[in-house]
Amino acid sequence: MSTVWDRARAVADAVLYEGYLLYPYRATSAKNQSRWQFGVLGPQDAEHSGIGEDDTLSADVLVRAAGATTLSVVVRFLQLQHRAVERRTGDGGFDPADELVAGDRSWLTWDEAVEREISFGPVTLTELEDTLRLPLVVPAGTEIEAVDGGRLVRTRRELRAELTLSAEPDDGLTRVSVTVRNVGPAAVDKDGAIATSLIGTHVLTEVQGGEFVSLLEPPPEAAAAVARCRRHRCFPVLAGPADARDLMLISPIILYDHPEIAEQSDGALYDSTEIDEILTLRIMTMTDEEKAQARATDPLAAQIIDRCDTMSPEALLNLHGVLRDPHARTDVAGLIPEIPEGVDWWDPMADTAVNPGVDAVLVDGVRVSCGSRVRLRPTRRADAQDLFYRDRVARVTSVHETVDGETHVGVVIEDDPAADLHEWYGRYLYFAPDEVEPLDIQELSPERSSRWQ
Repeated sequence: MSTVWDRARAVADAVLYEGYLLYPYRATSAKNQSRWQFGVLGPQDAEHSGIGEDDTLSADVLVRAAGATTLSVVVRFLQLQHRAVERRTGDGGFDPADELVAGDRSWLTWDEAVEREISFGPVTLTELEDTLRLPLVVPAGTEIEAVDGGRLVRTRRELRAELTLSAEPDDGLTRVSVTVRNVGPAAVDKDGAIATSLIGTHVLTEVQGGEFVSLLEPPPEAAAAVARCRRHRCFPVLAGPADARDLMLISPIILYDHPEIAEQSDGALYDSTEIDEILTLRIMTMTDEEKAQARATDPLAAQIIDRCDTMSPEALLNLHGVLRDPHARTDVAGLIPEIPEGVDWWDPMADTAVNPGVDAVLVDGVRVSCGSRVRLRPTRRADAQDLFYRDRVARVTSVHETVDGETHVGVVIEDDPAADLHEWYGRYLYFAPDEVEPLDIQELSPERSSRWQ
């Protein structure tokens, strides 16, 4: 269980700090004037007053019970902590300052954050038949740290929230409703609102004596129950390794089931929609003065600068991507011709070994190639546009294999009035083999096929 939790927690930590710092990490950066993008639960009336975010996050999850089933819930978020810089005066007192410099170190007045994790349960599903309301309180606090030439005063406002749990049967399953609501008093301005908000809020739930049902790819018998599940400002997904069904992550950002941190990632960059290689290279181009400014904002920013400064060439190269041997495919042997022995995949001569208008792929034992008719079944990998094509009938125009060994099926929608125009221009829609359902094995005529030779 510890391994499963460790894998889930690694993803949860990435969610917790998503958008916490934005490159170039300096306090003067325009991007860092508007932080805390995801999972912010503002105090009461903050959204209505236009000074903060909605106060609630909620989701339904489905549990397949097996006997005495219990549920444990962990609510995780960041609490804003204001760090004020004060300079020592001649009479032994302290005056507020924007910056304090001592030797090669400096500190800026800055808003940091403190991790909070509050656990509830386990509770039985029977107990949740009556709505359970659990208070969540984080007290205010102040800490003072002495530094050369002055001090840092860190202050936090009290947070008040409530976790609500309830359960009811649904088609042989149990639908559990999880709600986290900020019940703190109304704030008077934006600074007060964010200081009393729960930031990066997400929930990890664990079931014992049962299992969760995927809300993204449910089994057929659970589809109707999944359709009745509701969510507000969050995305519940299965967490942990691919075979785990006992953990659910209720995330404020869009994820897929069993998300993982890329093994090539050497550490967090705390930047919304980060691309490790690009951000690392940008940080390496910062001047010494800019790096010093970044270090002065936040300890996590300082860690990023130090890690990038000491990154080995091998670690940087690892961020550039992974090349996989396209010869390793064995499930569609003979459908896409092998690159000739002794010819590397990047050699232009390798292009003569493939022909997207002739190559094929096996789908459920059926050979799918140019001219085949298929029904589209976009999966969890699909983007919003692809979902509009669910259950539409399409005609296959090409089958491609990438250098990573992945196969893509190019199609045009059969009843699209512009289908012929799209095909003439080569503007296809692309789906993975497991996203198409073969309808027949009709082949295009030689005259039609010659367009692609």
